[in-house]
Amino acid sequence: MSDRIFDAAGLQGVLARLRQNAPRIHCLTNPVAQTFTANVLLALGAVPSMTLSVDEVAGFAASADGLLVNLGMLEPERRAAIPLAVDAARQAGKPIVLDPVFVQRSPSRCALAREILAGGVSLLKSNREEMDVLFPDRDGAQRLAKQETALVVTGAEDDIVYSGRQVRLANGSPLLAQVTATGCALGAVLAACLAVEPDPLIAAASGVSIFNIAAELAADRSRGPGSLVPELLDALYLLNEGDLQRHLGVVHAGDILDRRTL
Repeated sequence: MSDRIFDAAGLQGVLARLRQNAPRIHCLTNPVAQTFTANVLLALGAVPSMTLSVDEVAGFAASADGLLVNLGMLEPERRAAIPLAVDAARQAGKPIVLDPVFVQRSPSRCALAREILAGGVSLLKSNREEMDVLFPDRDGAQRLAKQETALVVTGAEDDIVYSGRQVRLANGSPLLAQVTATGCALGAVLAACLAVEPDPLIAAASGVSIFNIAAELAADRSRGPGSLVPELLDALYLLNEGDLQRHLGVVHAGDILDRRTL
């Protein structure tokens, strides 16, 4: 194992490039999450766009620096817009993040997620329950590796897997689960990091770390979920090298620990 696969110095570099380059991320996310997601991107120095009109979504996705596809709500217009945006982003060579929210509760949603994955995405962000439904034979990480898709599996500890390597992180706050759309916003942060970092493993680990370290700082300053949101936006905006060095919680960085756990 090399401790240089992912460390605070690399993380700081990704954050600096994100702020310098101001990537525009087109977010096809659920309406409950739109405002918070946009504000999270803005706090980091990125630029959000969110149209889902079938007349213009392909142009927005192709000209953006990254695309987030969040399946949290699939109204007819959003359902029609998703394949148009995904196809346009693929043709333009832009990174695509898929967040298959609640695929375990909807067969049609699960089928759509599998269809998108079959065509190839840059990163799949999922919790373990969603992974079990998408890949019931539990070889999801191996399949994704063959099509060069990075995998982020969120939980008490977060696992990032790409190209035979794994980073396991232990940052975040329980208060995140008490505020809607925090997971959705993380997907947008991951897309922003992919837009400025060529190594998907480093990009994904950086996105998770940036968001979760800011959440820890925000939780220390807040009194509960109501005050967490403004504190989190401020923490993302003010995040600095010292914060990253003091708080980064790398449990493992090296070869995949155990394929059966993914």
